[in-house]
Amino acid sequence: MALLGQTVICGLLLGGMYALIAIGMTLIMGVMKIINLAHGSLVMVGMYVTYVCYRAWGLDPYLGMLVAMPVLFLLGCVIQHFLINRLLEVESVLPENQVLLTVGISLVLTEVIRFIFKSDYRSIATPYTGEALLVGGMSISIAMAVGFVIAMVFTYLLHLFLTRTDLGRAIRATAQDREAAQYMGVDARRVTVITFGLGSALAAAGGSLLLPLFYLWPDIGHLFTAKAFIITILGGMGSTTGALLGGLTLGVAESLGATYIGMGYKDVVGLVIFLLVLLFLPHGLRSLVRR
Repeated sequence: MALLGQTVICGLLLGGMYALIAIGMTLIMGVMKIINLAHGSLVMVGMYVTYVCYRAWGLDPYLGMLVAMPVLFLLGCVIQHFLINRLLEVESVLPENQVLLTVGISLVLTEVIRFIFKSDYRSIATPYTGEALLVGGMSISIAMAVGFVIAMVFTYLLHLFLTRTDLGRAIRATAQDREAAQYMGVDARRVTVITFGLGSALAAAGGSLLLPLFYLWPDIGHLFTAKAFIITILGGMGSTTGALLGGLTLGVAESLGATYIGMGYKDVVGLVIFLLVLLFLPHGLRSLVRR
């Protein structure tokens, strides 16, 4: 029983950090109506920024995250302003081409990082990396617990930003109906730039929280793109609350699969759930709540 409890708790803690990454993706998808397949590469770049801060200045990953987030915010704004917005303004371009552009951005970011850091596997070792809390016979990783708490704080702050500020309301209005928002005086072009930057910053935050738990190499971004996309579908596209629910679900599913089936099947369990949701709950898990 203790093993089951530990497995579920660890899955929830990991899922909370996954959810923070996915919230960045679903925020971008909700406003821009395109699938950002460069999202995982933005996570990877944020992890490398945090890694450099750790190696160069000895900054703890949780402090390096405060450097990575503004760096990725600026990078996201540049990508949106000079690349994606230009494509969105061309009415004759098919939406599929916008998705292909994000694939190209992902490849460029990956290869630039590979050129700088090579393809070596890297990791960081903090004083708390291998530490754990013993609760009722269960061993809970301190890094996972702290990462989960920080992820939930960022999620709550994002909720306050979207519901209590004028810019947040403008983002929600653009996501609901871009043309109507423009008629009401919202600068949709500026909103999309800020939204992409915000989503990129959240991606950096999630990557920094996971850095003490994962090995780092240039192609890890593909893994996080897949996880963020699965969570977005699980929770329902455009829903930040759904992304949180989907992240927790995926985290628990992966943890149960790793414990009771095998580590090699951890990602397979998530993909199976993803396929089942597409087949039977195409609107995501939040459709269960509506029922």
